[in-house]
Amino acid sequence: MVHNIFKGLGIALITPFCKDGSVDEQALVKLITYQLDNGADFLCILATTGETPSLSVEEKARIKQLVVQTVNHRVPILMGCGGNNTAAVVEELKTGDFQGIDGVLSVCPYYNKPSQEGLYQHFKAIAAATSLPVVLYNVPGRTGVNLKAETTVRLARDCKNIVAIKEASGSLEQVDEIIKNKPDDFDVISGDDALTFPMISCGAVGVISVIGNALPREFSKMIRLEFKGEYEGARKIHHKFTDLFSLLFIDGNPAGVKAMLHEMGMIENVLRLPLVPTRISTLQKMSEIMKSLSIGS
Repeated sequence: MVHNIFKGLGIALITPFCKDGSVDEQALVKLITYQLDNGADFLCILATTGETPSLSVEEKARIKQLVVQTVNHRVPILMGCGGNNTAAVVEELKTGDFQGIDGVLSVCPYYNKPSQEGLYQHFKAIAAATSLPVVLYNVPGRTGVNLKAETTVRLARDCKNIVAIKEASGSLEQVDEIIKNKPDDFDVISGDDALTFPMISCGAVGVISVIGNALPREFSKMIRLEFKGEYEGARKIHHKFTDLFSLLFIDGNPAGVKAMLHEMGMIENVLRLPLVPTRISTLQKMSEIMKSLSIGS
């Protein structure tokens, strides 16, 4: 039986770049060490927040190698492997290098907007192509299609190595429906920082977090308090970051969290086109909040 090991605070790892646009390997290693030292329970690499569509094959291989070496088995590593060409994803799973990787995160096919049956068959083929645990990723705001609760539960029942879903539909009703009907050995993981508090209270087992890149200690504390049933303390931390949550994505992801990390002196504020840094006005608002929370350099 395959079990979900991706619980607690997961970090949707960014890719730091140098001023010349190359991957900043030194900053990446420091960032991973910072997250592990401050409560991260697992890392999610080479996914949306890592600007993976703008990375070359060689860069992705090097980032994977650096992460595996730096983590050195201290926490599980979940790696993105998805797309809107089922055959290509299957081929990557069968032939790619997944040494040191503990599971794969596979996003719903984007742009071509398949039916629920198409989504089911897509993920069923992906699950059959690997022995690794598979975490589904539902983010209709980016893909243009919603993996409905009944389809998620069907996949969970029919595919033994589909162990969880990163739910970023924004619908607590959908999350609750999945948790109500899912098999016992299938988990829901929050894919939305702002909804992590209510999702865990509904039964989610953790989050794959963007803000955790910059603030792993506090976000991890909130999750741990909630797991222990100390909801008042967890709620205070949640409300502490409400304004940051709204600013984090206003200019696109990962522009917001990269601006935060730059303010903290950890990375250059560089993204690859078509993404650009957050607006000065947004950065100023974030900087003011961070100063009030005693965060930053």
